[in-house]
Amino acid sequence: MQTLDIPDTPKIPGIDTCIALMEQYAMLPNIRRHSLLVAQIAELLAQRLHESLPAGQAPDQDFCINGALLHDIAKTPCLKDGCDHAATGAEICRRHGFPEIAEIVAGHIILQDFSPERYRQGLFQARDIVYYADKRVRHDAIVNLDERLEYILENYGENDERVQGLIRDNFRRCEQLEDFLFNFLDFSPEQLGSKVEQYTSQSSLVGRLL
Repeated sequence: MQTLDIPDTPKIPGIDTCIALMEQYAMLPNIRRHSLLVAQIAELLAQRLHESLPAGQAPDQDFCINGALLHDIAKTPCLKDGCDHAATGAEICRRHGFPEIAEIVAGHIILQDFSPERYRQGLFQARDIVYYADKRVRHDAIVNLDERLEYILENYGENDERVQGLIRDNFRRCEQLEDFLFNFLDFSPEQLGSKVEQYTSQSSLVGRLL
């Protein structure tokens, strides 16, 4: 009898498991607040894309939420050890059996697979959404990209022109992603804060954690 080669269903931790992992890896309260807000943004963006794009085209909302909740899972230990928190966080996710979430975590600092052609078609991946959502949050407040860039340069620029140039290049790509993304949304980047607040109070999955 011939056996069928059926691909494994991607494994998603779920919100409760994400919170348990935050506890297991001693996530600091301020990093947890940051992660929850990034997840609220990611949830909203995924939901609105689901409403505006053809069926099956929008990034999976669960991947966006879970990837956002865990994007800084290694930030606390890396503050002590000086490790790369994106790479270490991805390894943590793989260790717990979530390879797809690991890819999102690995790519949340620098935009991976930047593709204007894909974006023009409304083809966004969960890691695009989490990457962008993270760039809109400074600590636990929604800010614009210019404000976030200023913070990143001040704290991670190392007074090094080469490093600062790389950071600016990354944010230029983020600005382009923002333009493409909001072409498919019914509100502007400037309205993100009010839309997140409204969505969280009404129907947000992440909102129940607040």
